[in-house]
Amino acid sequence: MPVESAVVSFRTPVRVFEDEPWENVSSASLAAVAPWRTFRWYRGQRHYSGTYWSSTMRDHVIYESRLELARLLFDDFDPIVRRILAQPFLLKANVDGKLRKHIPDYLLITGNGPVVVDVKPRYRVAKPEVAFTFAWTRREVEARGWQYVIWSEPAPAELENVRLLAGCRRDWLFDNALLDEIRAMEMDGRVLGGVAEELPERDPELVRSAVLHLLWHGELVTDLNTPLSTHHALQRPM
Repeated sequence: MPVESAVVSFRTPVRVFEDEPWENVSSASLAAVAPWRTFRWYRGQRHYSGTYWSSTMRDHVIYESRLELARLLFDDFDPIVRRILAQPFLLKANVDGKLRKHIPDYLLITGNGPVVVDVKPRYRVAKPEVAFTFAWTRREVEARGWQYVIWSEPAPAELENVRLLAGCRRDWLFDNALLDEIRAMEMDGRVLGGVAEELPERDPELVRSAVLHLLWHGELVTDLNTPLSTHHALQRPM
């Protein structure tokens, strides 16, 4: 699959860049891009579009499907992700003698370098036209030393857990004094349902939501592979 003359187009808050040489555009240049393509609403559409308030970005990030929203939740939860850019750029290249175009779903700026993400239901990934697009996109992304990820449906229990924790992501809704009380507690052998028992003067529901908030921000960790319950063991991150 010969790939030649790849170029990229992207938008910043002050300027539109058209057909810049792909190998010359730095991740720093793309770290503040606006979506190249925004979602559209129309009668009878089969996908679910919207915006998600990201605690990582402190702003809204767009998504074009429920699966993209799921990916947003995971990226917002991931402590190594520093920025999440939706529909970040238009990549064009001559592939097998024909001009090809592709807009990835997300660009992540992470502590381990840039990550380009395409989100697609598992049953569609193997379709020839999709596989072809992803193959030449992967080649261009990885040629720069960046990561390229094709992401499909996650494990249901993990998704439901992350979705639950995301409901407690907004830090201004929580009592800092209560959070500090929980931070000061010994966590060895502690289970999620036992924290409130150690703080009898506090509303148990507020204690529970504060623990979930600390789990969201990685100050506490637990097993997210099974549905969260009062019996889940808590610990400090290693």
